[in-house]
Amino acid sequence: MKTMAHLGVGIGWRPEIADAVERLPGLDWVEVVAENICPGHLPASLLRLRERGVRVVPHGVSLGLGGAERPDAAKLAALAERAVALGAPLVTEHIAFVRTGSPVLEAGHLLPVQRTRDALDVLCENVRIAQDALPVPLALENIAALISWPGEELTEGQFLTELVERTGVRLLIDVANLHTNRVNRGEDPFAVLDAIPLEALAYVHVAGGVERGGVWHDTHAHPVPPVVLDILAELRGRVEPAGVLLERDDDFPAEEELAAELAAIRAVVTAAGPTPARRAPHAPDASDTPAAPHASDAQETSHAPHAPAAHAPDAPHASEAPHASDAPHAPHAPEASAASGAPEACAASGVPAGPERARVRVGLEQAALLSALVAGTPVPEGFDRQRVRVQARALAAKRAGVVAKLAPELPGILGGEDPYREAFLDYARNRPMTAGYRRDALDFAEHLLIRDLPADPAARRRLTAWWQDRAGARPPRRIVRWARTLVGRAA
Repeated sequence: MKTMAHLGVGIGWRPEIADAVERLPGLDWVEVVAENICPGHLPASLLRLRERGVRVVPHGVSLGLGGAERPDAAKLAALAERAVALGAPLVTEHIAFVRTGSPVLEAGHLLPVQRTRDALDVLCENVRIAQDALPVPLALENIAALISWPGEELTEGQFLTELVERTGVRLLIDVANLHTNRVNRGEDPFAVLDAIPLEALAYVHVAGGVERGGVWHDTHAHPVPPVVLDILAELRGRVEPAGVLLERDDDFPAEEELAAELAAIRAVVTAAGPTPARRAPHAPDASDTPAAPHASDAQETSHAPHAPAAHAPDAPHASEAPHASDAPHAPHAPEASAASGAPEACAASGVPAGPERARVRVGLEQAALLSALVAGTPVPEGFDRQRVRVQARALAAKRAGVVAKLAPELPGILGGEDPYREAFLDYARNRPMTAGYRRDALDFAEHLLIRDLPADPAARRRLTAWWQDRAGARPPRRIVRWARTLVGRAA
């Protein structure tokens, strides 16, 4: 594996802090959410940074390489186009799934992949497809998670190591996510650092978060805590990373605070060079197996629906174009027992053996979990039910927040942030998103209008005008909606 080009210390570029980023002292590079830029119309701030010699790396959030479906060719082409437009030395994505194909559901969030042989086989094939389509090297990020999969066969370190060995992909290690998974899933971040091939390290993410009710929320909206810098120092003691990047995606602080956080990160990175690891790499044993969440970790808190979920600003997907279909009712959850019987089912239905069979099994398992998270279907057997409910509320709250950003008129029409959020969470309880946030905003408005809401006639007229301006039609009457619902259930 070739030596990674030096990047230095950087920050995630966001439009809200573009001017401040340009003024940050000693900035070496920036990372931009790939889906949030247009290659033919790059923001002036990014162009000025590039003219100064600041490197720009596109960071994708919508490929879902850990999903059962093969990567979307159009999404891969779009990511490749951004890499070329930015002159990027590499592109990055996540080890996660974000959607299912049957039923069609969007998580609007990065969800953890099963650490099983089936899921690893699927991920490796998807990574190779992506690598063939991209003009520069690919690096993949470990994600933060609230929930653990039952029956996992590999530790995080084993999973990442075999992924690198089989594909040659580089790793983007997020030390904040390692801390998140220590709190939420009982995983030892130092055992992960001991186990993974650090020669494959592309660069490092650092971010802040907050703990509520025994759950760590990787918000990217709080200062980087000392405990995360401690993990960065442990990593630095093992290897000199080519790059380290601060992520801040919401509740942006003053420019001076951003500069101070970068200075603290730089101080860790420029400390004494690598020293022998705190503990030598070792064969995994029972202590390496992710611990079950503590009871306190899974408790439900009154403010959980408002708790920020991990990577909130990464949520908007590039594929949010309106579509003709909608999902008025929750899809039926795939039966949990179907996954265990998948080989026989595949044989009976003529599905090829081997990789395709693994995709079927992984798809069934992911669909069952995602349906429980976004459509109110039963929690699959083996999952912590309370933790799944916490995750479901966090996803709904994140969904409400992103829709409000894309359609800021809606909270105003509905009388403010609190009435809007209450109405949206009621709508989202068993109406999963199937085609991105922009379509979700239209479906939410239609949902209200069919019910003669909001109650204030003037507000209802404003909402009708808003919906018609974007949808180009009248909201269907109740009888039409009922017919759609009955047809959907019959199908």
